[in-house]
Amino acid sequence: MKNHNKYPNLFSPIKIGSLTLPNRVIMGSMHTGLEEEKGGFVKLAKFYAERVKGGAALIVTGGISPNMSGVTAWGGSRITRVWHARKHEKITEAVHNEGGRIIMQILHAGRYAYTPFAVAPSAIKSPISKFKPRALSSRGVKRTIKSFVRAAQLAQIAGYDGVEVMGSEGYLINEFIASETNKRTDEWGGSFENRTRFPLEIVEQIRDVTGPNFVIMYRLSMLDLVHGGSSWDEVEMLAKSIEKAGANVINTGIGWHEARIPTIATMVPRGGFAFVTKRLMGKLGIPLITTNRFNDPENCEQALADKCADMISMARPFLADPFIMKKSELGVPEQINTCIACNQACLDHVFKQKIASCLVNPRACEEDAWPEAESGLSMGQRGEKVAVIGAGPAGMSCASELANLGFEVDLFEKADSLGGQFNVAKKIPGKEEFHSTIRYFSNRLSRLNVNIKLSCEVDAEMLIAGGYSNIVLASGVLPRRWKIPGSDRDEVVDYLQVLKGEVEVGDNVAIIGAGGIGFDVADFITHDADDAGFLESWGIDEQMEERGGLAQPMRTVSKRKVHLLQRSPGKPGAKLGKTTGWIHRVTLRDRGVKMLSGIEYVKLDDSGLHCIHENKGEFVLPVDNVIVCAGQVPFAPLKDELEKRGVKVSIIGGALNASGLDAQRAIREGLALATELAV
Repeated sequence: MKNHNKYPNLFSPIKIGSLTLPNRVIMGSMHTGLEEEKGGFVKLAKFYAERVKGGAALIVTGGISPNMSGVTAWGGSRITRVWHARKHEKITEAVHNEGGRIIMQILHAGRYAYTPFAVAPSAIKSPISKFKPRALSSRGVKRTIKSFVRAAQLAQIAGYDGVEVMGSEGYLINEFIASETNKRTDEWGGSFENRTRFPLEIVEQIRDVTGPNFVIMYRLSMLDLVHGGSSWDEVEMLAKSIEKAGANVINTGIGWHEARIPTIATMVPRGGFAFVTKRLMGKLGIPLITTNRFNDPENCEQALADKCADMISMARPFLADPFIMKKSELGVPEQINTCIACNQACLDHVFKQKIASCLVNPRACEEDAWPEAESGLSMGQRGEKVAVIGAGPAGMSCASELANLGFEVDLFEKADSLGGQFNVAKKIPGKEEFHSTIRYFSNRLSRLNVNIKLSCEVDAEMLIAGGYSNIVLASGVLPRRWKIPGSDRDEVVDYLQVLKGEVEVGDNVAIIGAGGIGFDVADFITHDADDAGFLESWGIDEQMEERGGLAQPMRTVSKRKVHLLQRSPGKPGAKLGKTTGWIHRVTLRDRGVKMLSGIEYVKLDDSGLHCIHENKGEFVLPVDNVIVCAGQVPFAPLKDELEKRGVKVSIIGGALNASGLDAQRAIREGLALATELAV
């Protein structure tokens, strides 16, 4: 039964050019890596069709280059020949067979192309690429425009309902528009009118060759977040010109890839950039789409009710839950597997040239590899009972998947709540989204009738008496102990004691270990420095009076003096997420945290922590506390006894291997084991 009363704006139809859409959410462009994989278009077809079934009104594909110089990396997907278009027909047919609509994004990487063939309006190297681009000649500019037009024609041949012209995020079109990256003196540079000729001619010529019924979406950079970016007046003028050139809808782009401001990471507030699109509302006669950090029907509905935009774009939330819109439509948002904006399995994978996945949904981009998320089997239908010990990420994942596959499942947890280390992670500032993951699993376990036994510590006798066909140990990890002279002193605590609020940390702190846990703890104990809101803290001009939307960041130094130390040489936090690590390093640096690597720990005594630095030699840090974040060890205390008694035992998550443990691996192992036991 549909429940449009809960989200009346979200589920009101809207017309974009020749298309009438049943709701106001599009699945925004998101590269998956399947675009380049052999046989990947077959997988993409299933991937997109699944999202149509889940209620996506309109899908925008990952970026497809219009020519060889525009690919983001070697072997990048492009559309320049009819046989390329024929490959795309698998996607459009699958989407249309499910009653959906799909448009292809045309993306020319410009100076972001990670190849020696990169081109740009001017030969100015990007700070995030090792390749200096070649400046396009005047004839080269015209050939590039023709390649965009040809790509649109081929997209039409392939059966797409339209194209999105990627004019933001610092790619080629954006580089023409910004004076900082366009130093040309010909008809394609100099004045604002000349710099915007490039996108306008692309849109005009696409409209001329594709006819009136082919949808043109233009991705407009409304907030560049780089020095020398567009002023708001220029953004508004370009939007009006793009409409006049023939676009049917304008999508919002926020920030260039080289911008040193987070735009989609988890610390960005939900819908945190909706104010940008709102400023343009009422200035155009075509719909406007807002984007960035929308992951929930409530904040989508609110943005529409507040007239921030006509439509909402969500990309990663459709990765986390293909049925996010269907569940919203049915009025059961508590069943949504919410995107937590971690970037770990999606963007980090893609930037490492791996296939995208999702931390909270390992099925993403592997729809053929796993059983359906809603199998339709009844609890206990297989006639087998399984016990899962530990209700952290691995345990909740495994228990819910086992129940989904027809097992009777008892889930034991010694704590008084579900979640395991998620309950610790959610306390880290900016990681509050883990509340949503716990809510999702709690709801799913309940719907699948898993027998949840909280505050219950089990022993081997109890489990053997239970008559289980398999016992799954997902009992997690323990903090690794730190052993140097003095490490048994009272001022030495572990990260769990700190994050659980069991100890009060003093003003002078040394953190042992600069991995993910060390950075999280440093963030946690220095959050007194964050008096300003997100926009003020990062220097985002909400009034957009400055070019590029940049303002002076309002940062303060923490009252605590914190040293974040690591034993190994190299940059602290080097193994943090590829797309988010820099954010954590900048945040801690601005709060006054001192980060040192190549440290040898000598002893801890009344004078402090004695260390030897690889370059600075011996020194002593006066400390009130030493917080140990030096890794974890597996915790599976029942393993040996159960195996000795001939019981079938499976081990997953940190209980199996604590090295490099993260929630992505834990949740995936839960799904994999359940699938294996069901065979």
